[in-house]
Amino acid sequence: MKQRKVLFFSRSVLFEHSAIARQGQELSFAEKAFVEMTRPAGLEVCCAKDGRVFDGGLDDFAAVISYSCGSAEDMLKEQAKDGSPPMSPQGIRRLREAVLAGKPFVAIHPGFWVLPEAAGCGYAGHGMQQMGAMQVVSPKFPGTERCGPAFSMMEEWFSLRDFASDLHVVLVQDTQVLSKEQPVDKRFYDRPPYPATWARTHGKGRVFYTSMGHREDVWMNPIFQRILIGGLSWALGDVDADVTPNIRHVTPQANQAGA
Repeated sequence: MKQRKVLFFSRSVLFEHSAIARQGQELSFAEKAFVEMTRPAGLEVCCAKDGRVFDGGLDDFAAVISYSCGSAEDMLKEQAKDGSPPMSPQGIRRLREAVLAGKPFVAIHPGFWVLPEAAGCGYAGHGMQQMGAMQVVSPKFPGTERCGPAFSMMEEWFSLRDFASDLHVVLVQDTQVLSKEQPVDKRFYDRPPYPATWARTHGKGRVFYTSMGHREDVWMNPIFQRILIGGLSWALGDVDADVTPNIRHVTPQANQAGA
């Protein structure tokens, strides 16, 4: 059977996360980790920061995984934190059309900004890195089986907003346990619990998003790896899951965003 190829795209325009920063031509920490964690699934990972990768179309890729940092408009800019070439208008259009037509799309941490309509959310900001807790509200979703009802880790926790009504929420940000002593933390986390990881469909495409992934130690955390690979496996159609929208049940006040 022909080995499937997936695109791991990480052009950094607004900010370059240390986990995704390359030293010369060597792959970044996150790229290396992703290659290793997908190896058991028999996937060939094409790691790219060059926005021109979309100009040739996406037929060769079974899925697109985004850890890019910046909106579609930002991706058109010549200047980038990592010095990479920009996406073109036709490249952005091809990505949008491909997902609508059925191309799986997986976004990690800031990776949804390039295609927020597919992810189904907007961005409010983030506070200081701190210990936080994820509530597991879809314990049968691939990758969550061994997480228990909740888990904690040190992370940069995104405060998200403008959620689509059809999200199948997998993990909920427990805002009660986050410190709000600093003004920036109070600004973004003094709010009801909200989705942090979920699955949905956009057109015919399966979309999976997780807000985790800022830190190198998170990329090495078995919980993060299982959840990311579980979401990718679902997006690729390798495993099935009940993705009935549950956002109104598990996070009924999610759109009461701070900031």
